[in-house]
Amino acid sequence: MKIFAIDTTASPASAAILSDGRLLGEYYLNIKTTHSQTLMPMTESLFKNTNISIDDIDVFAVNAGPGSFTGVRIGVASIKGMTFTSDKPCASVSTLEAMAFGIPYFSGIVCAVMDARCAQVYNALFRLENGEVRRLCEDRAISIQELSDELNNYKDETVYLAGDGAELCFRAFSENLPNVRLVPENIRFQHAYGTAKAAERLISEGKLCTSDELMPIYLRVPQAERELKARQQK
Repeated sequence: MKIFAIDTTASPASAAILSDGRLLGEYYLNIKTTHSQTLMPMTESLFKNTNISIDDIDVFAVNAGPGSFTGVRIGVASIKGMTFTSDKPCASVSTLEAMAFGIPYFSGIVCAVMDARCAQVYNALFRLENGEVRRLCEDRAISIQELSDELNNYKDETVYLAGDGAELCFRAFSENLPNVRLVPENIRFQHAYGTAKAAERLISEGKLCTSDELMPIYLRVPQAERELKARQQK
């Protein structure tokens, strides 16, 4: 089983290929270049250097959200384009879950957080134990204060902050939650290896989708739509 996975949901961009659970190759860039410039060259290099053809891929996985609205659209559109004519199955992966699958070295609570602006984060909580990932809540947009209050329930465990909202939350939590830790920067952000590992679970659970069914997951209405609605109400 070969899985091709990509992530474009935030500043970093990455692509990876897994073969029967083994990482054959991964490209990761965090240089704030637009994903439309970096994703396809990374993908082409990955296939070339692993000597894998796109026809060899069994499942195409993507972090479908939450995340940057533009980034999510680029990732989903790229996978839809790759699978449109082949009818190969797709794995629609939660960006937050991919973070948890990308750091299997820890035991404790993973608090995956992406900066959603306006004192909010996209968040989900997971329990990591012996390399296994167990989801504790659904993906949500939540205020930093609400998340801080909720993490009081885990004061007896180590809580690991991952994602581009990790430092923001660490500054907010560290005084009242001394059990909170930052995941090391080199593995803090979502990357395609975690996407592929999360896709393995979707495969085992029979939760793949078609190219037509693959859609972005935003959690919040885009700002442009919110502003348009506000103007219309006025």
